[in-house]
Amino acid sequence: MKRSWQSRDWSHFIKLFRGLTFYERFEQAIILTLIALIMLVTAIATIHLIGAVWHLVVDVGIDPINQTIFQAIFGAIFTVIISLEFKHSLLVVLAQHENVIRVRTIVLIALLAIARKFILLDLHDVTAMELFALSAAVLALGAVYWLVRDQDARVARDAREQAHLEDNPAARCEPERSSS
Repeated sequence: MKRSWQSRDWSHFIKLFRGLTFYERFEQAIILTLIALIMLVTAIATIHLIGAVWHLVVDVGIDPINQTIFQAIFGAIFTVIISLEFKHSLLVVLAQHENVIRVRTIVLIALLAIARKFILLDLHDVTAMELFALSAAVLALGAVYWLVRDQDARVARDAREQAHLEDNPAARCEPERSSS
């Protein structure tokens, strides 16, 4: 009898879970709890978003001139996207049995949150200093994201080169060619 993919995945998960230390099991339980909470909050936010859009379309009618309505709707959409990205990052940690969430993911989520803030800004109420602070935050996060991405690319390249050398012992004996 052929087993379903769910039962295979579940039995694989149980085997991996048994091999973890007590603290690693604790971390996995916390991550599973956070994922469940994020899924609940995301589902509720999506239901509220659907209700708000339905109310706008059916009862009020969408006024293309009223930017406040569009800001509110797109702000709610970004909130759902941010929560989905956060849940995805926790799922990756859970699936790969890593102990940390990657800095790159956290910076990406922060950039999404600031983009949401820019969408929700009312230009009549915001001060120049607030705009400067948000712009500086975007610039700093962008620089950090670029540095982390560059570092990840170097680590991946070095790992590929190391794997190539281990797979091809003859490659270690070849002299390096100069580019001149």
